[in-house]
Amino acid sequence: MLRALLLTTAAAVIAPLSAHALTPDEPADPLDEIVVTATRLPAIAQQTPGARAIDRETIDRRGAVFAADILSDLPGLSVVRSGAFGGVAQVRIRGAGPGKTLVLVDGAPVNDPAEVNGAFDFGGLDLADVERIEVLSGPQSSLWGSDAIGGVIAFTTRQTDGLDLDLEAGAFDTRRGRLAVGTVSEDRALGAWASHVTSGGVSAADARNGNTEDDGLTSTTIGARGRYVVSPALSLDGSLRWTGAEVDLDGYPAPAFTLADTPDRQMSEQWSGVARLSLSALGLDHQFSVAAHELDRETVSDFPSAFDASRQAWRWQAEGTARGVDFVLGAEREDTEGRLSTGLTGALGTTSAFATARFEPVERLSLTGALRHDATDDFGSRTTGRLSGAFEAGAGVILSAAWGTGFKAPSISQAVCDFCFAPPPWPELVPETAEGWEAAIGWRSADRRLEGRATLYRLNVEDQISYVAGRYVNVAETTTDGVELEGRARLGGGFDLTLAYGWTDARDETGGGRLLRVPEHAGSATLGWSGERLSAALTVRAESDQADSDGFATVMRDGFVTANLAGSYDLTGAVTVTARIENLTDEAYQQVFGYGEPGRSGYVGFRLRY
Repeated sequence: MLRALLLTTAAAVIAPLSAHALTPDEPADPLDEIVVTATRLPAIAQQTPGARAIDRETIDRRGAVFAADILSDLPGLSVVRSGAFGGVAQVRIRGAGPGKTLVLVDGAPVNDPAEVNGAFDFGGLDLADVERIEVLSGPQSSLWGSDAIGGVIAFTTRQTDGLDLDLEAGAFDTRRGRLAVGTVSEDRALGAWASHVTSGGVSAADARNGNTEDDGLTSTTIGARGRYVVSPALSLDGSLRWTGAEVDLDGYPAPAFTLADTPDRQMSEQWSGVARLSLSALGLDHQFSVAAHELDRETVSDFPSAFDASRQAWRWQAEGTARGVDFVLGAEREDTEGRLSTGLTGALGTTSAFATARFEPVERLSLTGALRHDATDDFGSRTTGRLSGAFEAGAGVILSAAWGTGFKAPSISQAVCDFCFAPPPWPELVPETAEGWEAAIGWRSADRRLEGRATLYRLNVEDQISYVAGRYVNVAETTTDGVELEGRARLGGGFDLTLAYGWTDARDETGGGRLLRVPEHAGSATLGWSGERLSAALTVRAESDQADSDGFATVMRDGFVTANLAGSYDLTGAVTVTARIENLTDEAYQQVFGYGEPGRSGYVGFRLRY
């Protein structure tokens, strides 16, 4: 059955491409200008160092289901996933630890306050309701405060006008569906959606080590989003998102205590939401918002655990222009609470003020500055800043550079010294700090069909918190030097090409050696094609060897090259058939040492837009 499914999928995707290759080339469409908004002041990505965006069209063409499936396409991002189909997935930006990436959903911070480092788990973030992903690499604390040392990843959910229905089925008894309804007009919008994914999965522990128990996933996401314009000067908007998931896991059973099949599983439930009032008054555009996030997580195993945490953030910001200077200023208050498996509880709070401004002192030169002061309730105050500039040098060349600082306050687990076995008194923790710079040269052809950018950067992190000898201490210092290359091209004949490559030299300056789970070389290439009714994309992704851990010592995880093929065909203006093949060459590989990934697998579905 699977073999027939794969052959059908490949034929549906590849055969029309061969036919089209015989037709004359058509004029290529110009590349779109990409604008990012996570910069507080909307900015053109090509002029903003470290800024990138993934739109809904790209997500659909790639056939990406979860956030972890597509973020690794971007240079400088390392995605580590401990098991397919819902296994814990964390992102390292430019070598910084996973707790140093701030994650936003519709502006609401959703990092896990109960996780040891405060990191977000991307493994279960379903992309079915996501319209756009923005990534800002490099220290962004001057914009967003703590947790943004490595960067920021912001997800924006979709607005639905009419009825959307997506269904898909395929390998490993996987089934996926989404239903959304809504209405959109100039002065109001209201929509709701529900998505569900279930799969029998594969063994989380690598099957090549004799592990045969399938570890499945069941996940449901329900959400709503609305907007209402009361008058030209006053509007309201908000969103709400709930996810419940159950994931099968593998563990480290006695007596060998090596990764192997176990009946472990994890249940989680989380919701996030934001409500925002926008008001034009006193010559400024004001936004008043409140965001909330709650999470309950329980693991059933020989070493069971349960966590729950909550976060609330209140924010005011005002945007305006004065004497040719665009600016944003504002204030925030954030409170987090957590109850840990050991029974310990903790609460953290931060009060902040920030300002960002952009101006053009001369023609074709844009300068941006940001300054922020964060006063934590327990760990003192920090002031962070960022300066960046972009110069249009002519002939399509854009030169840009940025310098910034960042900080990260200790997490709740670190603050209360969860699972600390060393006798007190424990060391007094201080926030981690960072400094980074980057310089980039970009180019776009006169006909706007070709563009590329090369970025050189360095990121230093000091006072990094590590768990040493039964307690948390500020001991580590890390440095990452890197190069990021990226390009896009409209090739004619309906073809387009996207390329990305990252060289990442991430080092532990305190203990020596490379940082774990950061490959030195990683890259991706996506060749897409779009016709009148058919579109397809072939993505090849590669990673070099990387230092990893088997739970006891440092080991090397082998590099790999894998490929995915996805396509869609419009039966009518409202109905589209979709097909995709994951791991096209049936590569046996690991993203994290000891955890296997699925072999070649195929999926077929359809989309209805009415």
